[in-house]
Amino acid sequence: MSGQDYPESSLVEHLIELRARLVRAIIGLLAVLLVLLPFSRRIYTWLAEPLISQLPNGQTMIATNPAGAFFAPLKLTFFVAVFVAVPWLLYQLWSFVAPGLYAREKRLAVPLLVSSVLLFYLGCAFAYFLVLPAVFHFLTTFRPEVIAITPDANAYLDFVLAIFFAFGTSFELPVAMVILVLLGWVTPQQFKESRGYAVVGIFVVAAVLTPPDVVSQLLLAIPMCILYELGIHAARWLVPRPGDTEQPQ
Repeated sequence: MSGQDYPESSLVEHLIELRARLVRAIIGLLAVLLVLLPFSRRIYTWLAEPLISQLPNGQTMIATNPAGAFFAPLKLTFFVAVFVAVPWLLYQLWSFVAPGLYAREKRLAVPLLVSSVLLFYLGCAFAYFLVLPAVFHFLTTFRPEVIAITPDANAYLDFVLAIFFAFGTSFELPVAMVILVLLGWVTPQQFKESRGYAVVGIFVVAAVLTPPDVVSQLLLAIPMCILYELGIHAARWLVPRPGDTEQPQ
């Protein structure tokens, strides 16, 4: 094979491998979706529990759109399927990129990927079990008596998904800090010295990402401050030592 043919052949092989990984990822996602579809109504009922538990007895949600009662559970089921299939999707991504990584990068990538998934799941669980009940209790307790809360099914779903995304991504803070240190853009000492600015920034981010109430803002800002400290310690532990260089394997 000539030198000119080799890069083209290598590119074709990579594209074939990428296509195979994408197909496997989609098949896995569809398999999870098909398993969850029969439980779509039950899943939505479970998701609505934090709000329904705060409403007066007998009061439920409404669907302002005639098709809303049908599509809201299906939309939720798709997002839950993606949520459940994330480890499989990341495994396919890892299988594609791993051959081109250095040995040290391989050792670090796996715990970073696992940590990012677990932290995202933890953020969503924190939002569901602590944040949503507290927020809805606050909103329903301090509302004027002349205002009746009749939540729309689709609007509620969008609101909850936004909360999950905000808390899930915010809980990725330690992983983002470690990555910045590994890239050499920031040092653990700089993170430590900037702690005061970071706390102010965290409260600003919490105010932007959460509903306009003090409860949800504090419930996001306080864990992020704790995660910031954990990120400093994790970055110190994983910071590469001078002369620690390796070749791809």
